[in-house]
Amino acid sequence: MADRYLSFTGTAPGRLLTRRLGLPQPAVLQRWTPERPSLKGDRLLLTAGKSDLGLTDAGAGANPSAGARTALGLDLTTAPSEKPAAVVLDATGVRDVETLAEVHAALHPVVRSVADSGRVVVLGAPLDPADHHQAAVQQALEGFTRSLGKEIGRGRTVNLVRLTDAHAAESTLRFLLSPRSAYVSGQVVEVGSAPADVTAPHDPPHDPDRPLTGRTALVTGAARGIGEAVAETLARDGARVVVLDVPQAEQDARRVADRLGGSALALDITAPDAGTRIAAALPDGLDVLVHNAGITRDRRLVNMPAERWSSVLDVNLASVLRTTDALLESGTLRRGGRVVATASIAGLAGNAGQTNYGASKAGIVGLVRALAPRALAEHGVTVNAVAPGFVETKMTAAIPLFIREAGRRMNSLAQGGLPIDVAETTAWLADPGSSGVNGQVVRVCGQSLLGA
Repeated sequence: MADRYLSFTGTAPGRLLTRRLGLPQPAVLQRWTPERPSLKGDRLLLTAGKSDLGLTDAGAGANPSAGARTALGLDLTTAPSEKPAAVVLDATGVRDVETLAEVHAALHPVVRSVADSGRVVVLGAPLDPADHHQAAVQQALEGFTRSLGKEIGRGRTVNLVRLTDAHAAESTLRFLLSPRSAYVSGQVVEVGSAPADVTAPHDPPHDPDRPLTGRTALVTGAARGIGEAVAETLARDGARVVVLDVPQAEQDARRVADRLGGSALALDITAPDAGTRIAAALPDGLDVLVHNAGITRDRRLVNMPAERWSSVLDVNLASVLRTTDALLESGTLRRGGRVVATASIAGLAGNAGQTNYGASKAGIVGLVRALAPRALAEHGVTVNAVAPGFVETKMTAAIPLFIREAGRRMNSLAQGGLPIDVAETTAWLADPGSSGVNGQVVRVCGQSLLGA
């Protein structure tokens, strides 16, 4: 369903009326298209404190921006820019309250000039348990980032990346500084050092435009909606996609698979032998496993029959646990592989009438946090999750008008997301270059004002 309010505020009368009434004025977000794959304008590099990354230390007589480009794999400039498309603030060296003031000093003069739909990314360091001053001010960057995200407006986003190795951050920064991250704001992403032995031996040379070339991806619940968008995006990035859905949706699954040059697998993901059957269907192995299948059976707990509880927990959580375990233990998920599961804002903040759904999606968060370090150490596979907020789908179109409008407006971007926003985030986590991103739950919610 079209967001008529967003369309209305884009007109002159709409801007005038909403300004006078103090109503939200959402900006039309710039998303990735083949014709406009990047944000137009400079990427400005600023520094607060003495950088732990040495991004501006390119050596005697060298151009500082060249040093940043070498360390991060991105083109950045330290030269002043009238209307930068993005600002990257290196705050990894902020270790006390005095140098924390340099965050304000660096961003205060430029934040107003960031282009519409522009990006601000703050680079922080992991919290040092042996230095409570450093830990305090690095944690302060999180409150700063979330607050700036809620006030910056005009479709711009603000995110914090805590990293230990600049070389492991390229895919993450490429995503956050691009139109692909249009609905991701107010997030904190930790990027560790990428283990040297987690690159799949069959991977072809890296192509940033088609990073999944040579990889096989399976997406559950992919016959429609968000799952279909995920399958399309992974195929766009070069993956051979297996579209999995229940037998009742087999025709739709085959339609999607044929369009993407992939294959369809009609299977009830809750079947006890689902993992075994997936492994049998993929004798050459699997590189990307996306757990997207999910259902809702909303009702307040006092009115909720046991069947409504158990069916949601079985599809949304138990099947994810069973199939992931089976595919890891069988070796079907190859070294260098990715597991991306779908959580939800409902699992983080709760939702009236969704105790079953909220429990299942919070369970996904627990799965990711517990399994990620072990899966990486034992199998060379990363495990992460996306947590969508209000996304424009057939399901949300059926929500009563006033509740739907509240869902759309109660985030920093004052609008609902699109299935492609979840898909782009999934594709970033599936990227072979994202091996330093593990155990993360990334909210795709426009920085929801609840649970964000």
